[in-house]
Amino acid sequence: MLDQFKTTRSREPHAVSRSTALVRRLRSPELGAALLAAGLSMGAYCLALALRGTYPFGARSRAVNDLGNQFVPFHAHLWDLQHGNTTGDLVFNWNSGYGAPFLADFFTYLTNPFSWLVGLFPRDAVNFPVFLVTLLSIGLGAAVMTYFLGRLHPGSPWLRALLGTGYGVCAWAVNDGSPDPMWMWGLVSLPLVGIACDWCLRGRRWVLGTLFVAVAWAGNFYTGAMATIGAGLVLLLRVVLDERPVRARLLVLGRAAAMVVTGVLLTAPVMFVGLKASKASQPAPLATYDGPPALTDYLAQLLPGGRSAVSVPNVFIGVLGLLLVASLPFNRRLGVRERVAWYALLLLVALSFVWEPTILLWHGLAIPNGSPYRAAFVLSGMLTMAAWVSLSRRPDLFALTGGAALVALVVLAGHGRSSVYAMTWVLVLAGGALTFAALWALEHWHGDRRAGRIAVLVLTCGVLAGTTLSTYSATVIRDKLPFFFPRPTINGPSLAAYQVLSRHDDWPASRTDPGPHEFASNDPMLLAGEGGSYYSSYLPATTAELLHDLGAGWFIQGRHTLSPADPVGRALFGVTTYLDSSSDPNGFTAKHAAAAPLVTVHPSIKPDTSSVWSRQESLLGAEVYEVPQLTPTAGPRPALHGSSGWSVPATPRGSAWTTFTGSCAPGSSAFFYAPWFGGTVMGMGAKYESYGRQPMTAMPIRSLGTVGADGRVQVQLRASAAAQIPAQPIGCFNQPALDRALAGLKGATHVSAGGHTLSAELPASSSGTALVALPAVTGWQCSVDGGAARPVQSVLGMIGVPLGSGASRLSCSYRTPGLAPGLAVSGVGLVVLVGVPLAARLRRRGKAVGSATPVPST
Repeated sequence: MLDQFKTTRSREPHAVSRSTALVRRLRSPELGAALLAAGLSMGAYCLALALRGTYPFGARSRAVNDLGNQFVPFHAHLWDLQHGNTTGDLVFNWNSGYGAPFLADFFTYLTNPFSWLVGLFPRDAVNFPVFLVTLLSIGLGAAVMTYFLGRLHPGSPWLRALLGTGYGVCAWAVNDGSPDPMWMWGLVSLPLVGIACDWCLRGRRWVLGTLFVAVAWAGNFYTGAMATIGAGLVLLLRVVLDERPVRARLLVLGRAAAMVVTGVLLTAPVMFVGLKASKASQPAPLATYDGPPALTDYLAQLLPGGRSAVSVPNVFIGVLGLLLVASLPFNRRLGVRERVAWYALLLLVALSFVWEPTILLWHGLAIPNGSPYRAAFVLSGMLTMAAWVSLSRRPDLFALTGGAALVALVVLAGHGRSSVYAMTWVLVLAGGALTFAALWALEHWHGDRRAGRIAVLVLTCGVLAGTTLSTYSATVIRDKLPFFFPRPTINGPSLAAYQVLSRHDDWPASRTDPGPHEFASNDPMLLAGEGGSYYSSYLPATTAELLHDLGAGWFIQGRHTLSPADPVGRALFGVTTYLDSSSDPNGFTAKHAAAAPLVTVHPSIKPDTSSVWSRQESLLGAEVYEVPQLTPTAGPRPALHGSSGWSVPATPRGSAWTTFTGSCAPGSSAFFYAPWFGGTVMGMGAKYESYGRQPMTAMPIRSLGTVGADGRVQVQLRASAAAQIPAQPIGCFNQPALDRALAGLKGATHVSAGGHTLSAELPASSSGTALVALPAVTGWQCSVDGGAARPVQSVLGMIGVPLGSGASRLSCSYRTPGLAPGLAVSGVGLVVLVGVPLAARLRRRGKAVGSATPVPST
């Protein structure tokens, strides 16, 4: 008991010292400065939105571009996953594309740690936690950058916080990152990996640094890779400037390389799953680089408050950062070698953003669709670092004057550029004068605490006001662009649609499809239905081809699919309830129809791919269309190229329209399918604009009207340019024939579905092929009557499972391609992570034992 008491007492001082150290850290200026940077950056961003009247501070939606089309629906789906409100899981998404793999989407779009906050709010308030993802990423990025700047060079943490604020609300964050919540983690990743590299420079905390790299890549591997390149370049500069022996500096680089490789290995499932999904996805439109912007346009991007009308890297970090970066060459308290090295780094990185080979390197060896300058936050971060390198050495009047002159040259070069607005002049002239005066006061009255505090207070107010106005100005400019018109996402009609689909949910017996009416490009996730609409970089090519072959529309070359808009297409996918907007463009109507079961049994399937009508009939197993022979009867005469289709010439102004005439059974419904036709379609009571453009935009099957008593079918086309239409563009649909076909289908007696599994009870002794109304994407395996699981077959793009001579049960499961090898590689990374410090500890212990061994006497 006495020994135990002694042991306890001996440990008390250590416990007290640890708790005291923790309290001191919580009260340290470092933490206060980090919180100041977070507060200023988030406050400026919120004030700018409030001035603009943007959500959550006004009625204007934030859901512009992909934020509304993709990321709000993805976060709504994440909410459903967290609350058990959906049928799928992280592996598979039953809502979109009539069933699609989900893990790659999750890794790419939803692993920003702040995304998980969505579960803390009601589903109908999903826009607010999505806003928080952006806001908190800005704040954390500013805070971490504030800490990292202190690792570059010691100095006032409060001044570092002001530069961290400019970084958190840099031009990239406002213009590029804010509509893409997952990219915002890049703001955190750059200084986070920078801290890890700094530990390598100091020879400490290798394990924690490795975990920092893993967190950066896991939060978003796309921006994580960019941040790692940027942090690596900064480390290389610091190693070059270091005065240690060459061998010691090489050891630093080796330690950093091992840290990065191990950190990336830990996140291998993200890489492997994403790579496999990318290879299986619908190809993206070919992106080409149009060449670098004009030098004056590029330089103008250093000036705050604007947005260029031409594609150019968005890099401004505010007036304070700009003046300090400009002062760096004139700051005589730094060695010439260090000044030259930093400017060389900034120049090389800036040039790498506008040279195609290095653009490919920054973006994973592919020119991205949209802006080719998604890595611009790295340059903003480096500008912030260079600004601190100068500020930490207290630039004098000579340095500040030289910096002001250099800024004036940038202003003159940028004068007249599209990104220079009235607000830019206000910020640069008024803000620049205030910043210059405060920085001069800091240096002139150095050592005078009262004067220093006043100067820092003036700088703080200037940074807050300048950042707010700069963010507001850039947002106003962006919001005027038609491309950034916000989507409705969560509003009264979409909430009503969600309730309608929820009331009629009967999955997996049937599907409830939001249909082609779009609140967002991912309505099935936003509204929790089971539809064909799906917009993702990982949309499987199998899914896109299946829906296209069955007459559904698509956008972005098939990276955004739509649900079928015709009765047979819906019936094939088991859709019994769908939303229709044809009668009310501003609303919707819930409609119901008979449909095939999710699993049907066919004695034999003979695919006929001669037309969209024959493909639908092949999967249905019955004839429901009459396909008329068409004859050109008026207007510019088209040319028929056999089964390849008709070439329709452009319609001259004032000319009769190209007209096709045929005959069908009276009372049938005529449908028209010309996916690539651009122009006006009219006939039999219908008239609509067709926006087909091969291969980007495919139009769906559309109704022309009911065939009259004379059996005459006619369609008139006014082509805006020469176009191609199929050889058999019209199909006359027989509703009674479809009803008979559906009634005669041999379907599963019971279907059950798990997160990524599907099982069906079949009629006794079923033979032939079980057709499952799912795209036959890679990863599905099925077994019959408990037998061995085998990869599924594709029947015109749908899952087909041979049943043999007789079967009564079908069981299928989905395995994510790339996940197993990714986990194996991640295990290797974990072994290295644990093994390296363990080996180092054993080596140190061995040396200690060896030094303590007595030397034998001779």
